[in-house]
Amino acid sequence: MFSKSKINEPAKKPETVKVNENTKMNTTKSSSTPMPVTPKAKPPASILSTDLYIKGNIKTSGDIQIEGEIVGDVRAHLLTVGETARIKGEICADDVVVNGHVAGTVRGLKVRLTATARVEGDIIHKTIAIESGAHFEGSVRREEEPMTSSKTIGKVSPKTS
Repeated sequence: MFSKSKINEPAKKPETVKVNENTKMNTTKSSSTPMPVTPKAKPPASILSTDLYIKGNIKTSGDIQIEGEIVGDVRAHLLTVGETARIKGEICADDVVVNGHVAGTVRGLKVRLTATARVEGDIIHKTIAIESGAHFEGSVRREEEPMTSSKTIGKVSPKTS
C-alpha cells in the first residue's frame, strides 16, 4: 500500500569500466552508453624568477620552483629552491629539494639538500638526503608526521586545580 520514497537515499556512483591502459569509461546502471573520462593533466610547477622579491607568505597545493628571494613562509606540495633562491622563513612541503639558501625551519615528508644547498635552521622530516658539499647548520629531527606544526615551545599550559 505504501512505498518508501527514494529521494533521501544517496545517489549511486558511476561504475568505472577499464577499456584499455589509456582510456577509462564511466557507465551508470540506468545508462548502457559508456562515456569517456579524461584524466586531468598535472599542471606544471609555478616558477618565481630570479628578479622576483616577495615579502609575505606563499601557499599553494601545487608545485613551485623558487629562484628569487622570499621573506616569509612557503607551503606547497613540491617545493624546489633554486640555486639563486634565498628564503628567510619556514618552508613546508611534501617534497622539498633545496639547491639554494634557506634561513628557517624546513618541514617535509621527503627533504633533499643538494651539493649547492645552504640551510641555516632545523629540518623536520620523514626521509632526508644530504649530498656531499651541502652546507647545513641546525638540527635534524625525524618525525612520522613532520607536516603537523608542533609549536608548543614557550607555551604555558593551563593550571589544573
